[in-house]
Amino acid sequence: MHHSFKRASLTVPALLLGLGTGGAAHAIDDIYETQDAFLAETFGATVPAPKFLDLDGPAQAQVTAALGHSYQQSRLRYWKANGKTAWVIEDKGKQGYQLTTAAFVVKGGAIDIARVLIYRESHGEEIAQASFLNKFTGAHAVGGKLDRTIDSISGATLSVLMMQRMAAAAIALDALTPP
Repeated sequence: MHHSFKRASLTVPALLLGLGTGGAAHAIDDIYETQDAFLAETFGATVPAPKFLDLDGPAQAQVTAALGHSYQQSRLRYWKANGKTAWVIEDKGKQGYQLTTAAFVVKGGAIDIARVLIYRESHGEEIAQASFLNKFTGAHAVGGKLDRTIDSISGATLSVLMMQRMAAAAIALDALTPP
């Protein structure tokens, strides 16, 4: 059975979505889901107010262990309710690539939901397919890395590794939030 996924190529400044661009200008963004739709999917009709985590020295060290570099922002917005925390994180497959915006829900110290919100590269968009993203469900982080191997996708190896790093960062960040 072949699974398809929704992909819309739009010229939309990321700032209109409440997301920073953080990289070089790129005319076309592949928007798979908006942040608001992701939050509604996660929390239902009552989305909690956003909170902020200061990425000070210890927090930045946790993020650096997962991402392999420090995060570009000094504060990161998150949403927390009903025993789960939602994160919207941006990263690049490698230096010189465009930022990808992904969202993760962490529950009980593990990934509950993984989504690609905006993909800005010319190839590797297969990482937005549900069949790939579902492999993250239940993953924990150990030493800044996921506790499981996520199979690569031919032609999207760097994007797969980026998603693994962002998932591990979401778990690390979740551990830093107050109960």
